[in-house]
Amino acid sequence: MSAPNPSELPYVDTKPQGSADFYYATNATFRFLIGRLGREGWVRYLEELGRGYFSPVNDRWRAGGLPAVARYWRAFFDAEPGARVEVQALSDRVEVRVHECPAIKHLRAGGREIVGEFCQHCYHLGTARTEAAGLTMRLHGDNGSCRHTYATAAAVLPPQDMNDIAEARS
Repeated sequence: MSAPNPSELPYVDTKPQGSADFYYATNATFRFLIGRLGREGWVRYLEELGRGYFSPVNDRWRAGGLPAVARYWRAFFDAEPGARVEVQALSDRVEVRVHECPAIKHLRAGGREIVGEFCQHCYHLGTARTEAAGLTMRLHGDNGSCRHTYATAAAVLPPQDMNDIAEARS
């Protein structure tokens, strides 16, 4: 396996995949932020991260449209250890079907207590990112498998129902 295309990701890495132990740090960071800032502060953190850190990718999404979104997610999940994901590009949307979330799988295998809101982070980051790119995002999740939809206005997606994002469980 070769290293992911650095032009698609906001970071440069010389190895083909990241370390799964990063998921432990992410889970612990979410726990800390929710404990320190509350759920609303955690959401604001994710939104700022989505608009700020990811701005180079958001700009590519805005310029390149849905093909750029599909390329990004393919490169992203190629770099995720243990990812079982399918990315499908359609005329008005990109569907990212995560058959087995590598983060949830690794956290469970390591016996970690998973932050209940863990799966919601994809929605809050994704929404901030797609708004910056002139797109919309919806998430339907089932505690370790999910479907992300990134769409143009022409897709006319229904509003996000937060009940469609299951709470993560260890």
